[in-house]
Amino acid sequence: MKRLLAILLTIITTANISAQTSDTISFIQSKRMSDADLAKKREGTFLTGIPDFSSDPVIGFGLGVRTNIYWNGTRANPFFAYTPYLAKLKANAAYYTSNARELILSLDVPYYNGTRWRFKIDFKAQQNPANLYFGSNESTLGELRLPSTPNGGQTFSTYASFDKARKTLRPGGIGEASFVTDALSNRFRETEFMLNLKADYALGKKGVWRILGGYEIQHLSYKTFEGTEADAIDANTGQKIKAPNGTSLLRRDFQQGLISGLDGGWVSLLQTALIFDTRDFEPDPTRGCYLEIANEFSNKIIGSQFNFNKLFIQGRVYKKIPVGPRTIFGGRVGLGNIFGKYAPFFEFQDQWSPDGSINSLGGKQSLRGHRANRFLARSLAFANFELRIRLAEMKLKKQRFAFGVAPFFDAGTVRDNWQDLSFSNIKTSFGGGVRIAWNQSTIISFDYGISKEDKLIYFGIGQAF
Repeated sequence: MKRLLAILLTIITTANISAQTSDTISFIQSKRMSDADLAKKREGTFLTGIPDFSSDPVIGFGLGVRTNIYWNGTRANPFFAYTPYLAKLKANAAYYTSNARELILSLDVPYYNGTRWRFKIDFKAQQNPANLYFGSNESTLGELRLPSTPNGGQTFSTYASFDKARKTLRPGGIGEASFVTDALSNRFRETEFMLNLKADYALGKKGVWRILGGYEIQHLSYKTFEGTEADAIDANTGQKIKAPNGTSLLRRDFQQGLISGLDGGWVSLLQTALIFDTRDFEPDPTRGCYLEIANEFSNKIIGSQFNFNKLFIQGRVYKKIPVGPRTIFGGRVGLGNIFGKYAPFFEFQDQWSPDGSINSLGGKQSLRGHRANRFLARSLAFANFELRIRLAEMKLKKQRFAFGVAPFFDAGTVRDNWQDLSFSNIKTSFGGGVRIAWNQSTIISFDYGISKEDKLIYFGIGQAF
């Protein structure tokens, strides 16, 4: 760690020396922070961090920490008013009683050495037994259905009734115990090791256009929970008991040839993107827009075990509204498609973006109020809308905090073919959130999302978009 910090300090020092002429910032004039935000921006190097507590019926109790180290430089640096930071190192770690664990390291250096180049390095090692799977085609737009009846049977309009029904003991089928529960039949465990390297270059006089290239290497492995002892309910007495879990939905879809990739393996990816970005402050913009066309290419010719191509297009807009001290309207629209007949199931679960991958479709990044990955298919479309209303600010010693609320509305849908995307069968959710801006760059978010199926609380660092 000391060696890494020394390298970072060398980078920052070099950047400060190289940035002392006005012509080096001529191409980012449009990204200047507002005078109000600039006056509050902190100088120097500082750390922000919060404890990470979580609890889940499958992975158990978790304890961790989420930290960011920022190098902001001084106000004498010409880049001070135009960049969120000179460099940021993110380090997240968590451990769970079920032996699940996560380690994430991420380094971001915008306008490296006073140039138009931006470099990012990401590393992740994680094991998560609480991933959710409800299917991988547009039939997921229907009501919740028990894994033991994929082609018919009882459906459920709420997640609570679905969760109770899948725990109810049932006679086992072929390859199952005499009586089984489906409590874990929508879950699977993923173990991942990932390294990602990206670089982008600002184009034009104003530098609002950027081209990006990257490479990612992953190793993935998966486990479903057939035969694992899990919660169950005796159908006759209503008593809570333990019973072996039945065949999972993911395993059943794999056996029937509906999905591929359950055996895991190596994924090698070439990443490209074209970006248009006029946001004034990336972590919490007051104005501007962000547009991107992003693509991931995986093929055996570059060392991958899987052949597919993922295309994602999104647009975001931020507009200050003349209400209160600081009220921002934020909106996002996203469209994505996966090409390749045998694309693995795990690639359906997120859309890659240089600004941060997005779970699709459901969860805190897309449809708050629906479970993560609740609706999955080859193509998707979604939209998010928020009002970010600043209520109060305070300064505690060298730390500055701002407090606000954020009512939101989310909508989206999925299809098996992109040509079939339309405004029919749209899933929606709404709710409200609390935002705490810590030294401007670290945004702590609490969201409460409501849908017809569920009511969910989310907590974390960063905003949905």
